[in-house]
Order: sequence, then structure tokens, then C-alpha cells
Amino acid sequence: MPTNRLVIPRARNRRTALSRLMRALGRYIVTLWREFNAAIIGFLIATIGGGLLYSEVHRLVRDEPIPLVDAPYMMVQLMTLQGIAEERVPAEPELVLFWYVMPLIFIVLVGRGAADFVRLFFNLGENVAAWEEAVASTYRNHVIVVGIGGHVGLRVTRQVIALGYEVVGVDVKIVSERGSELRKLGVPVVTADARQMETLENAGIERAAAIVICTSNDQTNFETAMRARGMRKDVRIVVRQWDSQFAEHLQQFVDSVFSVSDIAAPVFAGAAAGVEIAPSLHVGNDDYSMVRIQVEPGTFLDGGTVEQLQNQYEMDIVLHAHNGSPVVHPDGDTVVRAGDTVIIFARHAHVTALSAKARRKG
Repeated sequence: MPTNRLVIPRARNRRTALSRLMRALGRYIVTLWREFNAAIIGFLIATIGGGLLYSEVHRLVRDEPIPLVDAPYMMVQLMTLQGIAEERVPAEPELVLFWYVMPLIFIVLVGRGAADFVRLFFNLGENVAAWEEAVASTYRNHVIVVGIGGHVGLRVTRQVIALGYEVVGVDVKIVSERGSELRKLGVPVVTADARQMETLENAGIERAAAIVICTSNDQTNFETAMRARGMRKDVRIVVRQWDSQFAEHLQQFVDSVFSVSDIAAPVFAGAAAGVEIAPSLHVGNDDYSMVRIQVEPGTFLDGGTVEQLQNQYEMDIVLHAHNGSPVVHPDGDTVVRAGDTVIIFARHAHVTALSAKARRKG
């Protein structure tokens, strides 16, 4: 099972940013080449190959060789219906053929290239997606956020960036408002299904420090986590789950699984009881939580010292506030009084019991 570890983000500088821009531009040029290579290669074959062939035919029928440097330019003239300078339509049928075939070849090449250009020009989404993937390919030691277009994904992204990491987002669709914010944050987004191997490759999973999978669909999160683990054994994987059964199955394959219902339940219950219970932390075989309690007169906290309370009730008072003045890790002889605020850290089951006890007098 993967173990927790601290991953230090690398510092960024102007040289790194320039290098990244150049690599992204190179990747983007390769993408454009894939779109237009047929028309470009066809044009080169028609001009150079056609020019060499025309020069050879011209030598055979007229016994006059044409300089090889001029032959490709002659083909360009024929394709654009300009004819050949200082020469009328030849009488030889072998040469006449070039005068009529080359314009047809030009029409076909221009038609193919124009069609690709129009498709890229009017389908801006595809063009932007290609550039985003090109930028993502330059990232190293980054965090991949799957489901970045959702509320949770966007908030996770903000926090990860605040921690000093770079982020590459993945989602099947990004609404315009979220897209604008992500561009301001400098986050490239791979717009595709994260369950596909190609999508994770484009997001740079082989170079990533971690991947956070937080879509609103448990099945998608489960499949994406298994795909990511299959592609890379050592990447840190954090998964959001609603269903606790999915979470149990994932425990042995990923680093952290957060069940939204399990996290929310103690928070809602504490709010109903008038106390604040923080989400639990799983350490070893136990869950630990923190709770903030306003000390009521006559309850078990009223009048005891920090050391006595900690020893008797198996808890740790990490903060004590008297008259609005908080003290972190108060001294053991500090007396807790009614009206004070304490923050207690203990096993989660014990925290709930202490919260209930803090409401009873005597």
C-alpha cells in the first residue's frame, strides 16, 4: 500500500517559464503539422518532384535541359495559371500535359489545406485544447486535478496552488466562467475523459507528484483511480467518494480516500449540538478529531486544570481562550473556567462523547 510522504514543489523562475513556453510552442507546432502535413507534403512533391520530371521530359523532347533550381518555380507558375515566363503553350503533348495537370493538382491541394484551416479557425475549442495539452506536456512535479470544473475541484486547485504547486486540470467539459478563472490561475486543462489512458498521459501522470480525483461521480472516480494506479505505481492518489463501500475498496490502492458523507456527518451533528467538530484524521487504526467547546458552568471542564483534565479524560487541550485571549498548548496548571473556550484533540469516538458530556452539569 502506498505510504504518505512530503513532496516539495520546485521553485519557478523566468528561465524555467521561457523554457516551458518554447517546449509548449514546439509541441503545438507538431500538432499543427499533423493537421496540415498532407497538403504541405503534397505541395512539395508537386513542385520539386514535378519540376524534376518536367525538366527530364523537356530534355528528352527538346534536347534542352532546364536548370534544376528553376524547375520547381516553373511548376508553381503552372499551378497558379501564370504559365512559364517567356514561353507559350508547347506543341509537344508530353509538355502540354503539365500545363493542364498542375492547375488541377493545385486546386486539390488548396482545397485540402483550406478545409483543414477553416476547421481549425472556426472550431476554436479544438485549437485551444491543442495548446492547453501542449502547455500541460511541459509540467513536472505538478498535481493533476480530475474534475477541475466542479466546485470541489476548483477549490482544491486554489488550495494546491496556494501550497506552491502547479496544477494541470482534467475534465470532460469546462463552463466559460470556470475556464476564465483557470486561465487567470495559469492552469492548463485537458478536456477529455480521465478514465482513458491517453487523457492521463496528456495530463503528464508520468511526471506528476500527485493526482486528486474529485468528480461528483463515484464510479468515475473509482475507475480513474484504478487507471492511474495501473499506469504508475508510485504516484500519490487522493480520491473523493460519497459511497463508503467504494472508499473501502479503494483503500488498498490509493494513498487517501475521503468519503464526503463521513466527513460531513460529524460536522453536521456537532452543529446541531452547538459544538464545532473538525473532520477526522485517520492515523494508524484510529480516527482523530478536534472539537471547540464553550465551557458551561457546572460541567466537567469547569474548574479543572489543563493537566488534570487531560490525564483524566484521555484528551489533549491544544488551545485555551480566557476573556478572548487564546493560548496554544496552555500550561498544565492553567485553570479552565466557565465561559472559556477550549479546543480538544482526541480519538473521534472520544470527542463525540466529550462533546455530549460538556453539555451535562454535575
